[in-house]
Amino acid sequence: MQLDASKLRQRITRLFEENFQKFGDLGAAVSIWQNGKALVDLYGGFKDARRQEPWTDDTLVLIWSATKGLGSACVLHVLQEHKIDIERRVTEFWPEFAQGGKKNITLAQLLSHQAGLAALDRKVGVLDYPGVIAALEKQRPLWPPGAAHAYHARTFGYLLDELVRRIAGQSLGEYWREIFAEPLDLDLWIGLPEKENSRVATMYAPKAGKPTELKQFYADLTTPGTLAHRSFSSPRGLHAISAMNDPAIRAQSFVSFGGIGSANSLAKFYAMLAHGGQSDGRIFFAEKTMRWMRTTLTDGIDRVFQTPTAFSAGFMKDSKQSTRPIFGRSAFAFGHPGAGGSHAFADPRNKISFAYVMNQMEQSNEKSLRLVEAIYR
Repeated sequence: MQLDASKLRQRITRLFEENFQKFGDLGAAVSIWQNGKALVDLYGGFKDARRQEPWTDDTLVLIWSATKGLGSACVLHVLQEHKIDIERRVTEFWPEFAQGGKKNITLAQLLSHQAGLAALDRKVGVLDYPGVIAALEKQRPLWPPGAAHAYHARTFGYLLDELVRRIAGQSLGEYWREIFAEPLDLDLWIGLPEKENSRVATMYAPKAGKPTELKQFYADLTTPGTLAHRSFSSPRGLHAISAMNDPAIRAQSFVSFGGIGSANSLAKFYAMLAHGGQSDGRIFFAEKTMRWMRTTLTDGIDRVFQTPTAFSAGFMKDSKQSTRPIFGRSAFAFGHPGAGGSHAFADPRNKISFAYVMNQMEQSNEKSLRLVEAIYR
């Protein structure tokens, strides 16, 4: 499938403009690449609700859980460089993890949200990294590992970060900058430097209204005691969207939900993955590692989202039960969306990558899916 850049740009531009006119976008950007080259780069709207700061080509914005894809790539790269297979046990590299009946959990199970650690029993703050790691070490799985999957909304990032620290000897945020962001010249951060704050768009919570998707999930999200509520509230803190606009919080390396960057850089990163793990003659990933990203490890009803989802080693995939694919039309595609509508993926079969970011959150990913579907039309 070879995209016609001119026709694609016309289709995407029309839909992108409609996102502002009909679907409530405040500020947003979209970037589409094929064969390692940008075919579409659009941005528009405003960084602030007062509409005083235009969104420009160097505007950065929070990408929420789309950060999980970046973090997963870092872990897979660490495993590749240290010749570690994903079927090995987590405890080989993190002995304290064995507590609470977790000694047999594999890296593959942890990376595909099958470890049963979506929520913590111990009350610990999101800013207390050592405390969260200690709580994860003591936590007993909420179900037998491998028996089901449930989205690890917050704990996932800590699990990834600790693995990188144990094996590579540095934080995941540092590893991201050294291995990917700087070599690929990406304006994409996990832990934003203070000097970059003036470029960041303000993030706004979803407006009141009934969600068009995941109705039961959104109902449970506000109901204490449900798995969805526990998953998105442990570790505790930073539950108000406005808290994420604090420069001190932006500087934190939250691997589950704290990445900040541009659509162009996010799509450029996935363009490398769509091109077999290579960019400009440099090989970042071997074919075996790329297979880990492409290959579905679990597929079925997610215990948190209560809808069909699928995961490879660290990335989301389209479930075979999905009625509306979110990663295009290729069974090999993989990526990760983020809260409120941000979205990014790689399609290795067609060498396509996509990224959409915005600052007005919604309880739907309609704005990005309209754009994705237009690529394959």
